[in-house]
Amino acid sequence: MITTRRQVNGVDLHIEILGSGSPLVLLHGFTGSAASWKKHSAVFSYQHRVIAVDALGHGLSVAPTGPHRYAMSQVAADLVALFDQLDIKQAALLGYSMGGRMALYFALTFPLRISKLILESGSPGLKTAPERLARQQSDNALADRIEREGVPAFVEYWEELPLWQSQAQLPAATRLAQREQRLHNSALGLANSLRGVGTGAQESLWERLPTLSLPTLLIVGELDQKFQGVARQMQEKIPRTQLAVISGAGHTVHLERPQEFDILVSNFID
Repeated sequence: MITTRRQVNGVDLHIEILGSGSPLVLLHGFTGSAASWKKHSAVFSYQHRVIAVDALGHGLSVAPTGPHRYAMSQVAADLVALFDQLDIKQAALLGYSMGGRMALYFALTFPLRISKLILESGSPGLKTAPERLARQQSDNALADRIEREGVPAFVEYWEELPLWQSQAQLPAATRLAQREQRLHNSALGLANSLRGVGTGAQESLWERLPTLSLPTLLIVGELDQKFQGVARQMQEKIPRTQLAVISGAGHTVHLERPQEFDILVSNFID
């Protein structure tokens, strides 16, 4: 594996590259990092050049002080610059949760740079302005709390959310490794991610979904009722889409059902 830092548009991004072949770019979720994909990258790298990116404010990438630098339009511009630096004309793109929102925005904005799109527990954002405002206020309050109380206290709170209940089935070592990875993030980075690219700050992409002509795979856990509903609505709007509902899994399918996840993704891309 090659680990490197690349400067794009004035910021340093940490990336991990493994394998050779057609490129596959991986975008992690909130509190995650490129390390979240380590076991999956090893599988995908048999057929692909896998590029896992630490989002701004996460992992070993820098954490700018201005929330505006984390905005979705900036994320897309940074990915274009990264593609150009790595000589990637077109790639398959896989995003989980926050990374799924990023991947969808990128695919809608720069469709010629993407060959296939995989969204795991992804979302086009919130449909109405009042919903977005309420969520933005909630995200900003949580960001203030992270900066006030610190990352360890936040992780304790975060891991108790109902969204992660299905992860109680995981081995203790797996849950501990995930916690350790979350703790390596900075308070500033997590807080500004919420302020700049949180669900409340993001524009709604629902009306743009019918314009997405790329082959798209939606992956969602059977136990994640909220995002399963979102995925089914997305399936109705995206022309060339497949939906995979994974039995016994919650929000983080790649962690809870890793073998099924890897087979799904590999078969779809290849």
